[in-house]
Amino acid sequence: MTSPLGTIPAPGLVLGGIFSLQIGAGLAKGLFDTLPPTAVVFLRLAFSAVALAALTHRAVRRSLRVAPRRDVLLAVTFGLSLAMMNVSIYESFSRIPLGIAVTIEFLGPLGVAVALSRRRLDLLWVALAAAGVVLLARGGQESIDPVGVLFALVAAVGWATYILLGQRLGQRFAGSSGLAVASIVGAVAVMPVGLSTGGGDLWQTDVLLLAAAIALLSSVIPYSLELEALRRMPATVFGILMSLEPAVAALVGLAVLGEVLQAREWAAICLVVAACLGATRQPASRTET
Repeated sequence: MTSPLGTIPAPGLVLGGIFSLQIGAGLAKGLFDTLPPTAVVFLRLAFSAVALAALTHRAVRRSLRVAPRRDVLLAVTFGLSLAMMNVSIYESFSRIPLGIAVTIEFLGPLGVAVALSRRRLDLLWVALAAAGVVLLARGGQESIDPVGVLFALVAAVGWATYILLGQRLGQRFAGSSGLAVASIVGAVAVMPVGLSTGGGDLWQTDVLLLAAAIALLSSVIPYSLELEALRRMPATVFGILMSLEPAVAALVGLAVLGEVLQAREWAAICLVVAACLGATRQPASRTET
């Protein structure tokens, strides 16, 4: 049976995932007044794991029965990378503005694009991205929390791993079954620290309802859309479209959280976006018409 996502053009899948993810991130940051970031990550991953397992339980059972051990290990590794990426970026969100955190995190996809290319021009894009990060580090009227920057850099490593492993996962598991397995692994990995830091506040009705919405917007929808897109387009094209993410994050931070960035910070975001666009753009083939 053909997935309903198959009727949506691949670029539309990526753009839909970007907006869904960043709106979910804005809602999650608003929840930090009640719960610490690690507890929010646990609820997000737990709800997304339950939702995906319910939607794909037959495919998950079938995939796990026939999947070789290396494919199961791939799903487990992907789940651990999801946990690392989510904990790190949420810890970053709690310390620095959403747009700045996502801009620094975007060095992960940029690194993947440069690593997969051998063009000398890529040195220019690396320098451009570095200039953007330096501008962010200098900050606007106030200095940027260095711990928040460090967490964003760790999230960048997690995002790079997500791209590299996600394409393979989408090719080896049917539908979203691989993502469901990975989400369960991620939720279990974060559970001890999430439960210990969240305490009794985890079980408030309004918190659980908001966490379920965050899981839908930040995990189930974007990861499903992105994995489907990665099945149908090269990683470089995926990276070009994802270059819009820092700008979308900054706009969501402004609209949802009232985070007003300085001109210097907007310029830095533009530099990183330009670097990602340049690094992921491939020259047209001479055989193309």
